[in-house]
Amino acid sequence: MKTLEIPKDGLEGLKQNLTADSLSGFLVFLLALPLSLGIAKASGFPAAMGVLTAMVGGLVVGIFQGGRLTIKGPAAGLITVCAGAVTDLGNLNIEGATAVQLACGAVVVMAVIQFVFGLLKFGSFSDFFPHSAVHGMLAAIGVLIFAKQFPILLGVPADMTKGLSPIELYTHIPKFIQNADPQIALVGVLSLIIIFALPMLGGIFKKIPAPMVVLVVMVPVAAFLDFKTSRPASLVTIGDFWGNIGFNASFAAAGTGVFWKYVFMFLFVNSLESLLTVKAIDGLDPWKRQSDFNKDLRAVAAGNGVAGLLGGLPMISEVARSSANVGYGGATRWANVFHGLFLFIAMLLLIPVIEMIPTAALAAMLIAVAYRLASPKEFIGTYKIGPEQLVIFIVTIIVTVAEDLLLGVAAGILTKFIFHILNGAPVGQLFKADYVVTEDEKNIHIGMKGVATFSNFLGHKKLWSSLKPGKRVTLDFEMAKFVDHSFMDQLHHFEDSYHQTGGHVSITNIEHLNPLSGHPLAARKLSKTDADKIEIRLSARQVELRKFAVDKDYDFNPQHVRVGTKYKNFPIQSGNTIRFEENILSKYADVGKIEIADLNITQGVRQAGQETHVTVVHLSEINLPIPDFALEPESFGTKFSELVGGKDIDFANYPEFSRKFYLRGDEDAVRKYFKEPVIRFLENREEIHIECHKHRLLLYKRLDLLDPSEIEFLERYAEEFVEALQKS
Repeated sequence: MKTLEIPKDGLEGLKQNLTADSLSGFLVFLLALPLSLGIAKASGFPAAMGVLTAMVGGLVVGIFQGGRLTIKGPAAGLITVCAGAVTDLGNLNIEGATAVQLACGAVVVMAVIQFVFGLLKFGSFSDFFPHSAVHGMLAAIGVLIFAKQFPILLGVPADMTKGLSPIELYTHIPKFIQNADPQIALVGVLSLIIIFALPMLGGIFKKIPAPMVVLVVMVPVAAFLDFKTSRPASLVTIGDFWGNIGFNASFAAAGTGVFWKYVFMFLFVNSLESLLTVKAIDGLDPWKRQSDFNKDLRAVAAGNGVAGLLGGLPMISEVARSSANVGYGGATRWANVFHGLFLFIAMLLLIPVIEMIPTAALAAMLIAVAYRLASPKEFIGTYKIGPEQLVIFIVTIIVTVAEDLLLGVAAGILTKFIFHILNGAPVGQLFKADYVVTEDEKNIHIGMKGVATFSNFLGHKKLWSSLKPGKRVTLDFEMAKFVDHSFMDQLHHFEDSYHQTGGHVSITNIEHLNPLSGHPLAARKLSKTDADKIEIRLSARQVELRKFAVDKDYDFNPQHVRVGTKYKNFPIQSGNTIRFEENILSKYADVGKIEIADLNITQGVRQAGQETHVTVVHLSEINLPIPDFALEPESFGTKFSELVGGKDIDFANYPEFSRKFYLRGDEDAVRKYFKEPVIRFLENREEIHIECHKHRLLLYKRLDLLDPSEIEFLERYAEEFVEALQKS
């Protein structure tokens, strides 16, 4: 269990967390090096300039950033904008300036505006945009990346793809397959297999950066196939990296409309993605620290300015690398600095090796990124929130692919407004936050009126930010007519952040608004009839659980229930997001209150996240002052945790227990309860996960759903474990 002591910042934080941050920084570097090369090449920049951007993002921005755990660098989400800028600005044929230099000029101008935005405290900018439109934009980027990278994966001659639109690239896929270079395609396809198969192996393999494994395997394969002689164009070219670093931005196109088009496209996508990532990573922070969004925006702007002047790509807080940093145990912003330092060392010592990397392997990495951005689970997950969200999502994708990113997001927002009006939201209330606030010494009552949507959310956020900490806040929706999904999601984040201040948030009278789907964060509208109400149909699993509930005298609630702070500070939530639970079985027993539920857990964030469902047993109202602890079966992951500073509590007199389990917590307090009855009980039972926080227990067998027989086993296990604790 991570200590509750918040890691120090600055130089003290460097000393305190040197091992954890340097190791995490190194592992993120292994992920960042190949991805930075691939992103730059796909963007129309020299491959090495992607590494330059990541170096600046680590060594320069890392020191000043407002987020503790985010990793700065080039991102796949900007590939289409960068590639478009290089192509369109290059077509201006301005004498004395290359296409990349003109694109860098646009990046530098964007950075100046972005820095001003940070000074003006536009860090809440991302809150205005509806989630389905933003996710649709990212999915469209995935569609575009795949279209561009698939021919490279197969080694198709460049003249076959020249001048083709994204839609034409898709229609030419059969032709690309027919004209594939067998040896290059072999490298590309094997790289794809490694990237997708490695995490599926689980255990130690999930911790290994798949892109680096691709390089370890494919560099020797390319050497064996003699790509350097037979296919030199299919290898990465670095050239005189250090000699080429200098003033590489040109502003010669500043008098054209194309230049300013890309300035604002860079500004929009760069700022939006970066701020969304910082917010998402805050949700994964084990210490629940809140980032300074405006400071982070200024730091990223400064990094963009430096990178652009030197000839690099724009940078953002990159979601996949940031999620990996959390998973690898990074504790402070120094992990980002170390990641930049290792990239710097690599470019000093390893350029000859980097130039042996086949471009088909880099294309495979980007295709994997594209798949995550536009995977079927994105469509399914969006549909579960509500059919109208899927329409917004798809409209955004279609317009983005057919036109450009700005028009795509605008089309998504327009579609969202149309749905709001159709669902009864008065046009005059869409941009005004309407509420009534009453307050006394301990309580704040906020009466929500009219509609609460993404378009008037900033007004609500301003109110929430002004609330005094540590109070009991009630949001009353009795007078509300319509609440959209984006507002519901923001409300979830507010609940979590306000609880960090020691306060409590409760939501009342929202039930009179009918949800548009069964999802707990679905939009809700006022209906005069029952026609729009969602009918709850039990799944086969829920029918089984209802029978189990009847047989075992449990109350059963099959609906999605938002968890609030119920699982806050349980280790299961570290690095994960638990938004709701469902299929809740509850009853009182001799050992206390027993609740069995299926948790919806997202490991990681956004497209880098993996959604799973876990059946847990939660015991509360136990008449024992049990200390906080976390017990889990020994594994590679626990060994890795010890390596980065985790402390396993072992018992010299019970070597079998110490071999089987990894136990964390306050050692003195834990040893008082883990006496012989408890240890012998655990030694003779199947290894499971047991966590305790504030005298409440949480037990689960694995990160998966359990059938009724397994639930019965876990229920009995929980009761017997409490009895063993009572004997101790």
